[in-house]
This record gives sequence, C-alpha cells and structure tokens, in this order.
Amino acid sequence: MVSSAAPIFFVQVEFLINFMIMILSLVVQAVAFIHCVTQRGDGFQAIGTLPKGAWLAILAVCIVLTLLSGASGSTGLFSLIGIAAALIYLLDVRPGLRDLSDGKGFW
Repeated sequence: MVSSAAPIFFVQVEFLINFMIMILSLVVQAVAFIHCVTQRGDGFQAIGTLPKGAWLAILAVCIVLTLLSGASGSTGLFSLIGIAAALIYLLDVRPGLRDLSDGKGFW
C-alpha cells in the first residue's frame, strides 16, 4: 500500500489560502482607491506625482484585474501588480497628500 505525500484536503487548503490572499489584496486596493477618490485633484500636482485621474485609472484597473483573476489566481502577475500599485499609492502618495494638508483629516 502506497501512501500519498499530500493530504487529501490539499486542494481545499490551497483554495482557502488563495481566497484569503485575494480578499486581503482587494481590501488594500479598495482602501487606496477610496482614499484617492476623496482627495482634491490639485494636491497630486502639488506633490509632483501622477494626476488624480491617472491614479484612479491605475487602481480601478488593478481591482478589476484582481477580481477577474479569481481566487485561484490570487498570487498571479496581475494581482501582484495590483497590490504593488496600491502599496505605492498608500506608502508614497498618501503621506505626501497628508503632509500637504498639515496632517489634518480622517485618513
């Protein structure tokens, strides 16, 4: 009798992990998109980054591509690009916008 090296529930565990990664990715991307929508357009030019419309387009396309890749492809190329774009926005552009407004505001 030959025993299998992988447990019988391997596929379900893999799907669950990919699904959780996709949900986390979508949450990060949605937070970045919502923050971008709520900011003034002239602030983006003042800090020397892409215009607001460009960031909205980038983040929206990334969200759509992450949704289209599905849970099985949550660690695929498009999902990783989406996470990277959202993190660049949140870690680079958002602090610049916050500093521009003297750190006031909900975000």
